[in-house]
Amino acid sequence: MGEGILKELFGVEKPVIAMSHFPPLPGTPLYDAKKGIDGMLGDMKEDMRKLLSGGVDGILFCNEGDRPYALHADLEAAAVMARVITELAPRDRPFGVDFLWDAKLPLAVGLATGASFVRQVFTGVYESDMGLWSNDVAASLRYRHNIGADYIKVFYNVTPEFASFLGTRTVGERAKSAVVSSLADAILVSGMTAGMEPAFETLKEVKDAVGDMVPVLLNTGGKAENIRNFLTVADGVIVGSSLKVDGYTWNSVDEKRVQAFMAAVKEARRH
Repeated sequence: MGEGILKELFGVEKPVIAMSHFPPLPGTPLYDAKKGIDGMLGDMKEDMRKLLSGGVDGILFCNEGDRPYALHADLEAAAVMARVITELAPRDRPFGVDFLWDAKLPLAVGLATGASFVRQVFTGVYESDMGLWSNDVAASLRYRHNIGADYIKVFYNVTPEFASFLGTRTVGERAKSAVVSSLADAILVSGMTAGMEPAFETLKEVKDAVGDMVPVLLNTGGKAENIRNFLTVADGVIVGSSLKVDGYTWNSVDEKRVQAFMAAVKEARRH
């Protein structure tokens, strides 16, 4: 069964992977040089405390603050992310790495920091806010193998935010192909932007297409109010925005929202 990968990684059915969002990194337009890296660490450490005490099952580190996003990472991004993740990564539950939107960086930083999985758009060609977006999954997985990181699971986002697919295949066909031909360990389904849920029908189409080959996770838009319904189809959830103050992606984590979300997920697991 595909969801067995998640049980092996996280120890529970329908795991909750909470986002640890980086503020803008050095070299990006919104970077706060006055706060610097130490200030970044302080803010993220407090968010991490709230997420872990709230009982989430895993953490996903991501450069969410780096607007506008780039398709290729710079060296300072890799260096800062490696330092911060090394200092903040939980030791009692798994964590992963994501970079918007470079496929090599999370594999490299994941190797350096001990990550169990990465999230990325590995397949397909898109028109996007970042321009024409063409991925090379063969190069990405060869890179993973060549650096000795085959143990890092790869979670494929097949409906990336801020972009639309170029082609005529359905989302279900693309998801199944990502598993069969491109060796995805899990498939992720997103809405149009961070914090926006996909159509329930889109999630169901992907799950029906993939079946039990690999797990399918809700990647954006999970909220305490809707997660029980989404988990009737999804095998797990990656959640960030709805755990923040006022549900706003770039705010700090709200402990009460984390508690409410986890309560809703636990209720869903019982049914």
